[in-house]
Amino acid sequence: MSSFIGKSVKRVEDKRFLTGKGRYTDDIVLPGMTYAFLVRSPYAHAKINSIDTSEAEKAPGVVKIFTGKDLLTPEGAPIGVPTGWQVDFKNGDTMKEPPHPLLVADKARHAGDAVAVVIAETREAAKDAAELIEVDYEELDAVTDATKALASGAPQVHDDVPNNLCFDWEIGDKAGTDAAMASAAHITTLDFVNQRVIPNAIEPRSVIGSYDTANDKYTLYTSSQNPHLIRLLLCAFVLGIPEHKVRVVAPDVGGGFGSKIFHYTEEALMIWASRQIERPIKWIAERSESFLTDAHGRDHQTKAELGLDADGNIVGLRISTVANLGAYLSTFAPAVPTYLHGTLLQGLYTTPNIHLDLKAVFTNTTAVDAYRGAGRPEATYLLERIIENAARETGRDPAELRMQNFIPPFDGVKEEGYVTQVALQYDSGDYEPVLRRAMEMVGYEDFRKEQAEAKKNGKLLGIGFSTYIEACGIAPSAVVGALGARAGLYESAQVRIQPTGMVSVYSGSHSHGQGHETTFAQVVADRLGVPLENVEIVHGDSEAVAFGMGTYGSRSLAVGGSAIVKSIDKVLEKGAKIAAHLLEANPDDLEYAGGAWTVKGTDKSVGFGDVALTAYVPHNYPADLEPGLDFSSFYDPANFTYPFGAHIAIVEVDPETGKVDLKRFIACDDVGNVINPMIVDGQIHGGVAQGVGQALFEGAIYDDDGQLLNGSYMDYTMPRADDLPSFEVDRTVTPCPHNPLGVKGAGEAGTIGSTPAVVNAVLDALSDYNISDIRMPMTPERVWRAMQNGS
Repeated sequence: MSSFIGKSVKRVEDKRFLTGKGRYTDDIVLPGMTYAFLVRSPYAHAKINSIDTSEAEKAPGVVKIFTGKDLLTPEGAPIGVPTGWQVDFKNGDTMKEPPHPLLVADKARHAGDAVAVVIAETREAAKDAAELIEVDYEELDAVTDATKALASGAPQVHDDVPNNLCFDWEIGDKAGTDAAMASAAHITTLDFVNQRVIPNAIEPRSVIGSYDTANDKYTLYTSSQNPHLIRLLLCAFVLGIPEHKVRVVAPDVGGGFGSKIFHYTEEALMIWASRQIERPIKWIAERSESFLTDAHGRDHQTKAELGLDADGNIVGLRISTVANLGAYLSTFAPAVPTYLHGTLLQGLYTTPNIHLDLKAVFTNTTAVDAYRGAGRPEATYLLERIIENAARETGRDPAELRMQNFIPPFDGVKEEGYVTQVALQYDSGDYEPVLRRAMEMVGYEDFRKEQAEAKKNGKLLGIGFSTYIEACGIAPSAVVGALGARAGLYESAQVRIQPTGMVSVYSGSHSHGQGHETTFAQVVADRLGVPLENVEIVHGDSEAVAFGMGTYGSRSLAVGGSAIVKSIDKVLEKGAKIAAHLLEANPDDLEYAGGAWTVKGTDKSVGFGDVALTAYVPHNYPADLEPGLDFSSFYDPANFTYPFGAHIAIVEVDPETGKVDLKRFIACDDVGNVINPMIVDGQIHGGVAQGVGQALFEGAIYDDDGQLLNGSYMDYTMPRADDLPSFEVDRTVTPCPHNPLGVKGAGEAGTIGSTPAVVNAVLDALSDYNISDIRMPMTPERVWRAMQNGS
């Protein structure tokens, strides 16, 4: 029986978080520390004629000022950060990849583009001096809308990228889909915008660059989800520093949601500048800077068509999407609208013909990248909105239409994984039970009666469904490499048994709030049969951990946890040889349980601690065995994992004001085997809140000049606790067949499933108004205007 797996063990890391004892980057103070403030363009598009730093250089406390001209290669090219994924045009040409300078020297391409950095003895002195810098800007016309950016005569973000088209791309069978749509009995069409959203981690991005003159070594402290990848990019692609001379530390990190995966310019700039002044430099983003410079998410404009036959079977799905990439290519940006979006358009349905035509476009806006869910929320939103509309248009029940078109169950063992029309093979799935369970939880039939009664009294109640599938633990490396990834997507783990039997685990999966120190320890304690408190989890330091690929895309347990299991298996294999020697038995005659090796059928046994001590004090030891009990493993999965689920929202719309009140939210998810139910529930809760935020509250607003109009908490609406009901969650369990824990992923599920459920619920409440779409966020004004313009 499992001692820890499946148990809601309280998070061991919460003691320091809840008592204010966490250690974040801004808590670190190094001897001789200086502070940086970045001068940023107030214009979205402007030529830089000159920068005068003379007065600022005289200001009190100023140590040094750098501009873009200081960061040019000998050939005159700007030093910049690279993107991590290459996508080719349909015709085979490579995507356009303009430089992303650490400081721009020629022109600013979005409001917030950095043009200079002031380094001073205090943060306040740096900020005061920055106000004395005179920049002669020549403002240029800007473009922020991706479709408009493609138009002839639109402002050019990069001179060498014609029509601002970074790449075009397609997936699926165009001819087959066109033919299927031509023969469809009914076609539902939906034009919609999946709006741009802005990440809002509790801890703003923060960086310390430190150069050690004595040892010619660099240390970067950064609030990152991915310290080893940052070191790799810094060394191999940006500054050319030997990797053994760079240490990257990501201490406690206050939230990521995807926005801290990427290699930001400030990280490379602080390391470079610290070498120039030979002192440490700290930069902490102000909240307004975070709005302007943290990579944004989503921003798709889409036309979708869903074809049904006369019996309600889906026959085809045809999509055209324009994706806004912003001004530069961020680290994973090219993968988001393509391989993380296009490949999920099968959803849970047997759709026999699918085709996506995609254009990825530069605009004068902040760069976009893998915000929580990354492409999968966009795909799910598309599917779940259009199938709901199709049900309404054809007079079918939305739940029944979904179940009619669900892929039949398969476990990936007796039945092979399901091969989609868009290049994936799902691992295992049983989709109808999650929707049935969610409908049972909500009391669907009773709700419809309640809804009809409420309508008689002038109340507008609505119910919205969303079923989803997502791809987690992106892999294997050979496949993603063939698709354009410029990094492997495996994970590493080292399990070191100390002589006293204590266990130290070094994981490349970095935790920024998910609870790795608890969940990973549960896996280790369970497998080794040792107390939970005997296990420590180390992460986030490239000097302590040999290598890692970080945490994103719900990969930590499926990939990082599997690497830990591989190392544990090696520990137990060697431990059995030591135990057999001590017991004068054959290793094959031993069994391991409860923290001891026992000779089968006898009471002769030796404990884990005794074997650990013997491994380091090998006085009575197998002759052909090395001392020590310490193993590392790299785990490269055979496939993604594919969690799925069904979410249902119930809303009430105020007919006088258009205000939406989220009354209930039901989530039934299947994330495979569950290590810690409490942590999974918490991640579902957080994800649902984030998805509801996009549906009802959040969205970046740029004016035509490229100014972000809601770049503060005074203007950008985040969901608050009293905007949300108590979520009702449950789960089914369909284990992943190809990783040793049978786990899938949970971190993004809530975000992916919740947004379309809420929007569908609002449109269901307004079913008498003949409204097919309301743009997100569904503010009271937008809902009210839609009601006025409806029937």
